[in-house]
Amino acid sequence: MRKHLAKRVVAAALTVGLGVALTACSSGGGGTTASVSGGAYKGPKVTVTFWNGWTGGAAPVLVPKLVSQFNASHKNIQVKDVPMQWGDISSKLPLAVKAGKGPDVAVGHGDDIATYAAQGLLLKSDKIVKSLGYTASDFPKGLFAGNQYKGDQYGIPWSVTPLGLYVNKDVTTKAGITDPTTTDGAKYIANLDALKAKGVQGEWVDGYVFTGTFEFESLLYQYGGDLFNGDVSKATFDSPAGVKALTYMTDAIKKGYSPKNVAQDGNINALVKGDTAYNWNGVWQTTNDALSKTNWEATEVPQIGTQKGVWASSTDWEFLANKGQDTNKTAAAAVFVKWMNDHSSGWAATGELPANNKVRNDPSLVAKYPHLKPFLAELPYAHYETVAPGITNAEAEITTAVNNAVLGKMTPKQALDASAAQATKLLAQNKATYGG
Repeated sequence: MRKHLAKRVVAAALTVGLGVALTACSSGGGGTTASVSGGAYKGPKVTVTFWNGWTGGAAPVLVPKLVSQFNASHKNIQVKDVPMQWGDISSKLPLAVKAGKGPDVAVGHGDDIATYAAQGLLLKSDKIVKSLGYTASDFPKGLFAGNQYKGDQYGIPWSVTPLGLYVNKDVTTKAGITDPTTTDGAKYIANLDALKAKGVQGEWVDGYVFTGTFEFESLLYQYGGDLFNGDVSKATFDSPAGVKALTYMTDAIKKGYSPKNVAQDGNINALVKGDTAYNWNGVWQTTNDALSKTNWEATEVPQIGTQKGVWASSTDWEFLANKGQDTNKTAAAAVFVKWMNDHSSGWAATGELPANNKVRNDPSLVAKYPHLKPFLAELPYAHYETVAPGITNAEAEITTAVNNAVLGKMTPKQALDASAAQATKLLAQNKATYGG
C-alpha cells in the first residue's frame, strides 16, 4: 500500500506540473465506448496491454499468475502484464495515450479517476459496465459512484483497503486489559490509561500519511465532518469536527499515550517489537511478515466520535482512450477485467479486499484469511477518496496539517485553518486547469 503514500506525495506535483499541458492531451476517444458483448469476446486475436503499479509484496507473484491463467483460458486474448511504480504510471500515461502507445487497460486509485477523465485519457465505460452486468449493488456502498465523473462512468472497482486497529495482545495482557479489541471509544481510552499506568505508551501517533493522515480522516468522519464541500470547491477539514479529530491525536501525545516525534512506520514497528499495544493501520498490514512472530489481532477502529467512520482507499480498472484505440482491444480488456474480478478471492493475499461483493462476501474468504473479518465489517461505514480532477494536491495539505499539529508546531486549529486555506486555493487552481 506504499502506492498510496507515493500518490499523495508525488502525484500532487505531477498534476500541478502537467495539468495545463495535459488538458489538451485528449485523444478524442474520451467520449466513445467500445462494443462489448457480455463477458465474452469473439473478435480477432489481440494482445491487451495492462499497466499496474503492483511491484511489492505478494502482488508481483499473484498478478502474473492470474494473467497466465486468463491467457491460458482465452485463446483469442493475450494480456501483457506491465508493472511499474505508481508514480511512473501517473507521469507516463498522458503522453503515452496521446501517442497511441498507452495501455489498453490499467489500474488506478479512486482519486485518479476524475483527473484522468478530465485529461481525456479514459474511455467512458457506461456501456462496458452495463454489458458486463455491473451495477452499484455489486460493490461496497459509495464505491461505484467514485468511478464517475460528470455523470459518466470511467472505471470499475477492483479492490478496497480500509484502515483498522492492530493489537499486540501480549502487551495488553501484561497490562491486565480484558477487552483489548473493544471498539467502544471510552473503553479504548480506558485501555490506554491502563497501559500508561504500566509504563506503556499504548498508541503511537505520527504525522505522516502512514498512518496519521488516515487516522485523522477516520476521526473526522466519526465527528460528522468531511474533507471538502459537496462540489469540491472548498476544503472543510478545518471544521469543528476536524479540530476535535486532530485534538484527539495531539492529546494522545500530551497525555502520554504516545511519544513525541514518532518516525515514519515507527508505530507499526513498535507494535511488532512489543513497545506499544495499538496501531491504526491499513488492511495491507495483515500480510506483513514482521507480524508473524507477534501475538496480534486486528479489529475495527474504535469509535472515538459520535458515529462510526473509517478511511478507505480503492483501486479501480480504467479503459484508456489511446489515439487510434482499437475497439477490439478494449472489448477484450473488458472481458479480462470481468474475469479478474470474478477470480479475485486470492487478492486478499496481497492485503487488499476484493471489491466484488459476491467474491468478498463468500464465507471461504474469511475462512482462509480470518484477520480480514473486522475490515469487512467496516465497509458499510467506510469513506472513499474524493472525486475531483487534481485532488491529490489538495489532499496533500491534510498531511501538512496533521504533521504541523502532531509535531507541536501549531495548535490543531491553526494547522487545519492554514492547510485548509491553501487546499481551497489549490482546488480553485484545479478547476481553472481542468475545467468544471
